[in-house]
Amino acid sequence: MIIAIDGYEANVDKRVGVGRYAHEILRGIYSQVTDQTGLQFRIYLPSKPKNDMPKETYWWQYRVVGPRRFWTWFWLPLRLFIDLPRADIVFSPTHYIPRFTGIPKVMSIMDLSYLTYPQLFRKKDLHQLTQWTAYSAANAARIFTISEFSRHAIIEAYHADKDRVIVTHPGFSMNTSMDDQNLRTKYKISTSYILSVGTIQPRKNYAMLIEAFAKYVKQSGKTSTDLVIVGKKGWLYDKILKAPKLFELEERVKFLSYIPDKDLPYLYKHAECFCLPSLYEGFGLPVLEAMAAGCPVVVSNSSSLPEIAGKAGIYVDPQDVDSIVHGLEKAIREKDTKEGKKRIEQGKEQVKKFTWEKAAKKTLDILREVGGGTGG
Repeated sequence: MIIAIDGYEANVDKRVGVGRYAHEILRGIYSQVTDQTGLQFRIYLPSKPKNDMPKETYWWQYRVVGPRRFWTWFWLPLRLFIDLPRADIVFSPTHYIPRFTGIPKVMSIMDLSYLTYPQLFRKKDLHQLTQWTAYSAANAARIFTISEFSRHAIIEAYHADKDRVIVTHPGFSMNTSMDDQNLRTKYKISTSYILSVGTIQPRKNYAMLIEAFAKYVKQSGKTSTDLVIVGKKGWLYDKILKAPKLFELEERVKFLSYIPDKDLPYLYKHAECFCLPSLYEGFGLPVLEAMAAGCPVVVSNSSSLPEIAGKAGIYVDPQDVDSIVHGLEKAIREKDTKEGKKRIEQGKEQVKKFTWEKAAKKTLDILREVGGGTGG
C-alpha cells in the first residue's frame, strides 16, 4: 500500500498548532513502521526536509514539489497524478485536502473557531478557512480531530456522519526534567510570574487576561509579579500589544515571542500558575505541558478545555474579568495547600491519558483501512 502525506505544515522551522500536530503525527507513524509492514510512504513537501524530519528510507521517501504558492490547488494534485504507481490514499494533516484527485483522502481539522468567532479572523484567512475546509470536509473519507468537543462541532457544522469523524488526542512529549536557572536571566523574568502560552491572536483572549492581571496586582498588592506571554504574533494583535500600556503595566507584561521547546519546562515549572482564558480551543496543548510540570492551571470553562484539564483545572468564565481574577487568586493562594497539591497531582495523572504514540497508531490504522478499500 502506498500512503501519500502532505508534509507542508510539518516541515516548518517554528512549529505551533497544526505544525506541531503534523510533525508529531508523522514522527509517530514513522516509529511504528518496519520493513515488514508492507507500507510505502511518500511525503510531499514544497521545500527540502528539515533536519528533524524522520530519516528517509526506501519505504519513507520525500518528494519536493513546486513552490508553496497554489500548493493544495495545483502542485500537490499534479504530482499525485504524475507519480506512478498512484498512491492508494492521501493524508493531509491540515484543514485542506488536495483538489482534483480521485485518490481517497483523509484530513485533520483542529477546531472550528473560525465559524464560532469569525470576527476574530482576517477576511482573507476567514474566507480560506470557511470555503476550503467546507469543501475538504465534504470530500474526505475520514476526518481526524483533536478533541471530543471538536468532533461534535464538526459533525454539526458539516453534517458529517459520526463514523467519519475520529478523535486522535494530541500527546505530551516535553522533557520536564530540564531546569536551567540561567533562563530567568536570559528572558528577563521576575522571580514571581504568571504564565500563558499561545499564538498572539484575539481567540486567546490575552487583552482580557492583561486586564485581569492588572486587577489582580492591584487587589493583591503583588507589584513585583510579572505576566509572561509566550507566543509568536498571529493576527489582529495590535489591541493585545497595546493593553499593557492601557493598564500601566508596560514593565510587568512580558511578550517573549517564540521560545524553543527545550526552554519551556523551566518557565512552566517556576510559574505561580498557568492561565489560558481562551474564548475557544480545539485542544490546548500548553495545558498538558503546564500540568506535567506541576504548574496549577487556570482555564476557560468552555470549548475543549474542561476535557483536557479534567479535575486539575481551575475554571473561569473567559468573558468575565472578575472570574479570571478569582481564578488567578485561587490558583496562587492554594498552590502550596493540601487542596492545591492534590490538584497538581491530578494534573500529572491527567497528562498520562494523552500520548502521540496513541494518536499516531490510531491515525495509521485508519489510513490502512481507508487505503485498503474497506473504509472509503
